[in-house]
Amino acid sequence: MTDSHPGPVSPTTEALGTLRPLPLDAVRLEPGGLLGAWQRRNAAATIPYCVDQMSATGTLENLRRATGQSDRKYAGMWFRDSDIYKTLEAAAWQLAHGDDPGLRDFLDTTASLLAKAQQDDGYLNSYFTVVHPEKRWRELDWSHELYCAGHLVQAAVAAARTDASAELMTVARRFADLIVERFGPDGTDGVCGHPEIETALVELYRATGHRPYLDTARRFLDLRGRGLLGEGRFGAAYHQDHVPVREAEEVAGHAVRQLYLLAGMVDVAVETRDTALLDAAKRLWDSAFRTKTYLTGAHGSRHRDEAYGDPYELPPDRAYAETCASIASFHWSWRMLLATGERRYADEMERVLHNAIAAGIAADGRHFFYSNPLHLRTGHDGSDEDAPSQRLSWYSCPCCPPNLARLMASLHGYLATADDDGLRVHLYGAGILRSPVPDGEAEVTTRTAYPWDGRIELTVTATTARPWTLALRIPGWCGRFTVEVDGTTVAGDAEDGYLRLTRSWDTPTVIVLDLDMPARLVSAHPRVDAVRGCVALTRGPLVYCLEQADLPDGTVLEDVRLDASAPVRAVERADLPDFPVALAAGGTVDRSPSPEPYRDHAAAEDAAEPLPLTAVPYFLWANRTPGPMRVWIPLAATG
Repeated sequence: MTDSHPGPVSPTTEALGTLRPLPLDAVRLEPGGLLGAWQRRNAAATIPYCVDQMSATGTLENLRRATGQSDRKYAGMWFRDSDIYKTLEAAAWQLAHGDDPGLRDFLDTTASLLAKAQQDDGYLNSYFTVVHPEKRWRELDWSHELYCAGHLVQAAVAAARTDASAELMTVARRFADLIVERFGPDGTDGVCGHPEIETALVELYRATGHRPYLDTARRFLDLRGRGLLGEGRFGAAYHQDHVPVREAEEVAGHAVRQLYLLAGMVDVAVETRDTALLDAAKRLWDSAFRTKTYLTGAHGSRHRDEAYGDPYELPPDRAYAETCASIASFHWSWRMLLATGERRYADEMERVLHNAIAAGIAADGRHFFYSNPLHLRTGHDGSDEDAPSQRLSWYSCPCCPPNLARLMASLHGYLATADDDGLRVHLYGAGILRSPVPDGEAEVTTRTAYPWDGRIELTVTATTARPWTLALRIPGWCGRFTVEVDGTTVAGDAEDGYLRLTRSWDTPTVIVLDLDMPARLVSAHPRVDAVRGCVALTRGPLVYCLEQADLPDGTVLEDVRLDASAPVRAVERADLPDFPVALAAGGTVDRSPSPEPYRDHAAAEDAAEPLPLTAVPYFLWANRTPGPMRVWIPLAATG
């Protein structure tokens, strides 16, 4: 098979790890499935909308000012160039699906504009070129210069891998060469206050084979924790400069910066075969996902500095849970999966994708959440864009919309991997994939309504009679499953979380994997004080929530309790066509008329009345009407 369109992460053959991503042109998602529908919406709505916003908000005009073509005042925050680069990356990945004259024109004209705005030495940043040229490279803690450069590089790599633009790679390499000259092994000590350049430089090395890019990325990692950025307003941990990366024991500071840094750590570790660095990433993964991650897979519990809190500090209503942090978590876990092959990383990718990431974008593809709380209180003041009552059309810091666009455009590249034994499928979605297998090539057609249904039908053929192994992930949430091969039930054990079927596939073979998907009540660790006495509803990979829209008039969401003794059923609701599977549960509501904040406990129990409850998928909340929502539901009194 041709490896013409590698995806966003493409380790070299010398890298650590046994799993190899499939090229983008080897996988196609069917638009009728959930993942395929997300990609279709992204192409039809989100990417064009982001492209339009680059002009409507003055972001492209900032670049024209840097070329002398405009005298308009600089618009927006000083790192707005990064929004252009993420939109360019999304456009490039989308062009791998097929030609789009509008996107191609945007990419070509913007690449030419960037070439004109680039300075003679390769430097490219519209803000520091025009507004504060005297501060170039002088305020690395806040300037985001290297952060913006990183997103430029990633856009250029995407454009090169999809044959979308050669000019963009020329621009990016000129800037990257300047960064190597200034900050590389023979340059000045310095790191960026917002990590991102590290993973970008590794991918540029992978795309070009130019070793100084990799060496500079490693140097940026080695310089962390030496106090080069100072304490600043929020302390050194905010900038990921509080401790050397190999010595860190727990994730800390600004969640997005931490997660981008960790993605870069894994990239450098596998390409330099630095097992100590990879071990540090594993240690920090345990820290993040054992004590500091929300049920939805979201990261960041503090609004003040967009940061991780203490272990088990996970308040649902005050969750910051930035969409970009969820995307960064997905990227990090993908790299960990490629490096180790361990199921837990694929499980986390599935969880965060179907919940925290998916919640960040509305059903229309043109409205977005920046923060993603797990509880929106009745009477919440949503006038602040950092904590709105509904998704907004754009933000003063619009980092999340184009980040969503670039992930969704390349989403099909994360479903499966090849290894020396054959093929592994990690994420389930309706579609077709092709993969190299020993002595040949395989094609797998998947038919499924997952995650609404646990039945996954795969038709497998191969061009070789030599036996090879198809490994199917059995999710960690699944307690029971069955598997049939050509209509015959076979015994299957999930070794290390994967069901492995080894045979010759030279004639079409139909596998039906049926994952048991009952509704479940989930409780939090007792140290998560903010949700003590509450449970959450889940089914398969999806987290569910209660919305005000499903409560009778006059019922206040915070007065509702869930009856744990009542059955929870998966139901299809004719009046909720956009919610394929809802959950029906039993509950109570406190009808006490007293407005007093404190009262006798026995009297409160006497005021409870039965109330049937409907829970909907968390990622779909706020698509009907703005209003209160909660994931963690207090339990009704028993006895």
